[in-house]
Amino acid sequence: MTTDTNQPEVADGLGDPEGLRDPEGLRDPDGFGDPGEFPPPPPKKDRRVLRAALRWVSAVAVFAVVGAGTAYGITRADRTDVPGLATHSDGRWTYPTLVRPPLPPGKPGPNDDARNPAGSHFADLRKLVLPAPAGATADTALKGTDGWLPTGTFLAEFTKADRGSLRQKLVDKGLRHITARGWTTADGTHTRIYLLQFDTAAVAEDLINHQFMSYSSPAYALRDGDQYQLDQEFPDRARPDHVVMVPYTELKPYGAQQVAQAYLATGDTVGVIIQSRKGGALSVPFEQTVTLQSELLA
Repeated sequence: MTTDTNQPEVADGLGDPEGLRDPEGLRDPDGFGDPGEFPPPPPKKDRRVLRAALRWVSAVAVFAVVGAGTAYGITRADRTDVPGLATHSDGRWTYPTLVRPPLPPGKPGPNDDARNPAGSHFADLRKLVLPAPAGATADTALKGTDGWLPTGTFLAEFTKADRGSLRQKLVDKGLRHITARGWTTADGTHTRIYLLQFDTAAVAEDLINHQFMSYSSPAYALRDGDQYQLDQEFPDRARPDHVVMVPYTELKPYGAQQVAQAYLATGDTVGVIIQSRKGGALSVPFEQTVTLQSELLA
């Protein structure tokens, strides 16, 4: 870059020989340079003040951007990703990944009405029992022999007064076999699941609708419970398709423990799920267990 030394020098306070500062002659239209007719130009601001002000404006802008970004990150992140805002567990148990056992080649599922009008479970029923959640202690009394449970072990859940009539009912309905699983979790909840297989879906549904239940209460009394009512708070979204489900909860005043129970039927199989816990049964793991077992069978 070069400088033309022939250009007129213009410096502060030295006039304006070529009219560069006032090309329109607004300050001195007559050219007499009378300083009284127009006010003098405002003094120039100190460049240091301007630079300081700019630095403050820039800093405020930066903090505003960073603050907005942080707020966006907080609102978009999951609560568990932000320290101090982790969501507490709602009581659900951690189950292993559930996988239905494979069907024999060419065999339909229990709810394939066109190809399986009897609603038969062709998969091994012992592999359709819900596994225990993480950290649970297995109930060895429900292992049975080769996974099949004696009828008497199932009947032991009920009062002595009801065992005889219930046994006869199962014989009359053509009970084929029972498989089961039980466990106790760290919160003290004792869970028992029984799957009873019959010849047809019609028999299983009849047992649920007319034998195991009596309108608002179960037809057969459990040995650990007293009076029950339908669980009106069991959510509809926890009821899978193709499953008849009837959940009950024990009424107050109950004893040292409260019992929740559910009867379900899908295909040729009836499921009986019982949970008991000292101080009160917990609704979340009960609903979770009943729903998962229903989905495995459906």
